[in-house]
Amino acid sequence: MVGPKDDFVFCALGGLGEIGMNAALYGYGPPAKRDWILVDCGVSFAGDDLPGIDLIMPDLKFIEGQKNRLKAIIITHAHEDHIGALLDLYPRLGAPPVYATPFAAGLFDIRRQNEQGAKRIKLNIMKPGDRLALDPFEVEIISVAHSIPESTALAIRTPLGTVVHTGDWKIDEQPVAGWSTDSKRLTEIGDEGVLALICDSTNVMREGESLSETDVAKGLAEVISKAKGRVAVTTFASNVARIRSVALAAKELGREVVAIGRAMDRAIQVATECGYLEGVAEFRSPETYGYLPRDKVICLLTGSQGEPRAALSRVAEDQHPDVTLSAGDTVIFSSRTIPGNEKAVGRIINGLVQQGVEVITDRHALVHVSGHPRRGELKQMYEWVRPKTLVPAHGEPLHLDEHRKYAIACGVPDVVMASNGDIVRLAPGNPAIVDEAAHGKLYKDGDVLAPAADPAIPERRKLAFAGIVSVAIALDSKGELLGDPAFAVSGIPQVDRAGRSFEDLIEEAVFAVLDNLPKSKRRDADLVETAIEKAVRSTVNHSWGKKPVCHVQVVLI
Repeated sequence: MVGPKDDFVFCALGGLGEIGMNAALYGYGPPAKRDWILVDCGVSFAGDDLPGIDLIMPDLKFIEGQKNRLKAIIITHAHEDHIGALLDLYPRLGAPPVYATPFAAGLFDIRRQNEQGAKRIKLNIMKPGDRLALDPFEVEIISVAHSIPESTALAIRTPLGTVVHTGDWKIDEQPVAGWSTDSKRLTEIGDEGVLALICDSTNVMREGESLSETDVAKGLAEVISKAKGRVAVTTFASNVARIRSVALAAKELGREVVAIGRAMDRAIQVATECGYLEGVAEFRSPETYGYLPRDKVICLLTGSQGEPRAALSRVAEDQHPDVTLSAGDTVIFSSRTIPGNEKAVGRIINGLVQQGVEVITDRHALVHVSGHPRRGELKQMYEWVRPKTLVPAHGEPLHLDEHRKYAIACGVPDVVMASNGDIVRLAPGNPAIVDEAAHGKLYKDGDVLAPAADPAIPERRKLAFAGIVSVAIALDSKGELLGDPAFAVSGIPQVDRAGRSFEDLIEEAVFAVLDNLPKSKRRDADLVETAIEKAVRSTVNHSWGKKPVCHVQVVLI
């Protein structure tokens, strides 16, 4: 029964206007007392502008304040940008039930076991065709193809209508490992009537339709068959279809596969348990690599995005304890570089080329396809579901705007452009943005989750740019200097343009301040600290052009 004030709303706390950090809320009921479900709880990865930060997570304080009304968390698939924040943020959300597919649950549990002190979180297993009764919601699980096994879309039903949340998806009738997109069920749901489609926008700039993982399998086998020496293939560890394709090619060509990297080991373990690696030979351990003939080995490596601690990075720098490559060997990048990682990937490729290694990317051969829908696939989704409204999701602002234009051109009646925090009323009445939820980002800094407003973040950025000067002095009760000042300088050049030592310049600035301050004022530690800090920063800036962070400690004895 629909109450007089009930509405059905959508609100993303992450994942709109960005790729990653997915966290989507659906709410039903009167505005002051809505019930909620949370779809996905993911991370994004920090760039060079956030030194020392490992991961970025959505700030869920909006739903934390209503956690007694959070009915469930549903994970659409096992990629880190959809599940990676769950371990850290779940304790803040009370104890709602969590639903995931077997593969996602398996990967999550292994990761939890490797996190010291992490609390156990029970994941309820779901599969396509299941209908989760989460009053007032009913959520149907629908299989979709993606670049990881067991990806799902959701049909979220309420007394006011149904929304289809696609998650990450593509059309692939021959996915090698995992599920294909269930067009029949999506069409049937479209026949029932769909209020809104919340849809992946990642590849909206690309025409046509994605190629299949089966096509990639053939491309990889062809490239490997032509290689004379060792072959290394780097891809996302979660891309089980790609791992299977490499293993099958190796079997056909008389090579053995060595798996390198903890993430790769975890994915292979769970994929084996879920039955996705049946019919392939057992993977060899890293220790066997050096004993296999050069033309009889393929190694699977993590590090396709230039991650400095991943296996491929260490191989490119000739620092891996088990794996080396040399002239005549081949490295295949079976992946596409995520925007922002171009420099890191370029460094690895250059390191390999300098060693005489041949590097193959998707520019040279069919060794990778995306897991997201191109325009032709988006059009098919519209035709299956026939939504009254589209909300573009999973993309940067350009992707979302292009998706809007394309959907309108394809005849979708209405498009709502939303940003993180926007509360979009889907029913009753015409869809519209009606409110804004508190939202933002949390930074994983070691073992600490810091809010975006934490002063440590800009301070660390400034430290990376301009260094730091520390000064400590002791004064007696008359304001006389006791002993020599102590200095510590870090991140600043040794000498200026004229060849003068910066330490000497800093020392002169400190003594100049003390000489110019009356003894009566030297007994005010705060005043002395402020005067020295200003003088040191000014002196360094005059000779260097940058103002360092300056810490001054004055002790009165």
